[in-house]
Amino acid sequence: MADYTIVDRGALRDTLGEGLLWSSRDTALYWTDILAPALNRLSLADGAIDRWAMPEPIGWVIERRTAPGFIAGFQSGFAELTIDPVSITPILDPEPDLPDNRLNDAKADTAGRIWAGSMPFAADRPSGSLYRLNTDRQVIRMDTGYIVANGPAFSPDGRWLYHNDTGLRRVYRFALAADGMLGERTTFIQFAADWGRPDGMTVDAEGGLWIAHWGGGRISRFTPGGTLDRSIALPASQITNICFAGPDLDRMFVSSAAEGLADEPLAGCLFEVRSGVRGLPPGTFAG
Repeated sequence: MADYTIVDRGALRDTLGEGLLWSSRDTALYWTDILAPALNRLSLADGAIDRWAMPEPIGWVIERRTAPGFIAGFQSGFAELTIDPVSITPILDPEPDLPDNRLNDAKADTAGRIWAGSMPFAADRPSGSLYRLNTDRQVIRMDTGYIVANGPAFSPDGRWLYHNDTGLRRVYRFALAADGMLGERTTFIQFAADWGRPDGMTVDAEGGLWIAHWGGGRISRFTPGGTLDRSIALPASQITNICFAGPDLDRMFVSSAAEGLADEPLAGCLFEVRSGVRGLPPGTFAG
């Protein structure tokens, strides 16, 4: 028996599926199609799928802790987003001097701050950065020099921030202080060429780091020490993001991309994977 099932969306495939988010508030899984551009929602209660067109590329959404709707990462920067109907209120463009860049992937920490990376659309130069959106809406550049800033994730105790540069096949680890300051950037995992490239990431309740392999057709779990623990193969090569979902956080969903893969019939599908572990509750924005 395969370790995955394909979520039935009919003929719909994501051009670039990303930004998976579990919402206990809505009992639903949200994710983006960056290049459509669109926001998707899968109801875990009845399996219904909804999709909202967006006016520009959208990388991710994160729920607000004490207000309706989301904070979203668009090409033009951070914004408030509500749906039914769609309403967008800009917050800040962190890179007005880099019009060819866009926000790419993000997570919120337990303090309610958002950590978001950027990248050039062409993924051809190290103009991306890692930003911290504070609860007072102040945006601080925390690190820079990324080709494709991707996959922030946090250890269960909140002491470590994982982040990667897909372009360099490199996963970094930073010590994370309570005040949001970062320690030295160190290389935690270096992907081999035949692994593909590290994309979206999440951490399970045991501290295992799960990484999507862009171009590698699988997801892998690494121990808290950085050792490869196991891999799960998937029938699409461009795997993009991973999320634990469900009331018990025991269901894992994985997104993929169809861009440039006309010969892969399952590219761009959403998969549910049997991981055998539970995840951590997603962070929410406290501003």
